[in-house]
Amino acid sequence: MPAHIGIVAGSAEGAALCYRTICTEGAALLGTHAHPEVSMHTHSLADYMACVHRGDWRGVGELMLASGNKLAAIGATFLICPDNTFHQGLPYIEAHSPLPWLHIADVLVAEAVVRGFHRLGVLGTRWLVESNVYPDRLKSAGLDYVLPDADERAAINRIIMDELVCSVFTPEAIAYHQRVIARLRNAGCDAVVLGCTEIPLIISDANSPLPTLDSTRLLARAALSRACAKS
Repeated sequence: MPAHIGIVAGSAEGAALCYRTICTEGAALLGTHAHPEVSMHTHSLADYMACVHRGDWRGVGELMLASGNKLAAIGATFLICPDNTFHQGLPYIEAHSPLPWLHIADVLVAEAVVRGFHRLGVLGTRWLVESNVYPDRLKSAGLDYVLPDADERAAINRIIMDELVCSVFTPEAIAYHQRVIARLRNAGCDAVVLGCTEIPLIISDANSPLPTLDSTRLLARAALSRACAKS
């Protein structure tokens, strides 16, 4: 039997995309309609955001750990969190976790190396873009990166938090992301990190000026591979 995947969810749209990817793409590995056992737990997004707004990343981690404990109790064998920003809380609690974690940035950076990219633009919430979640791992892999400027960070953060997590998808939001990605391309980037689990709902290889690294689906596929390796 494949391993049991535990999803520590944050926002609904990102978690739903991750869950849906695991379930729909599982058939390619396991047969028609088949996928590993998947369980999900999420606290209210407001609980997480209260910690985020006061810079309490340990508090974010404690919420993640509480979810992880509940998932371990019902049989999950490893954990994923389809929320890039919340990974800032993981270092505070990973040593105390009842189960191992697949880190979303590790998965994405590994894909960037395999595909031969060298200089990545990084999109996400302002908290993610201003953190070390991606820069540390990119530098360790010998990859360069470019971040949105302050105005772009503010605008993208507003789109994510006021629109995308609330299931609002507009042509204006798509166009804005395309303009930022085009600037990153002009700054020498050869791919763009979709480092918010909702950005893939509006941006993909089909409409992006740069090749995309979809953190949500990459994490889901890595979880599928890990689960099926246990079967």
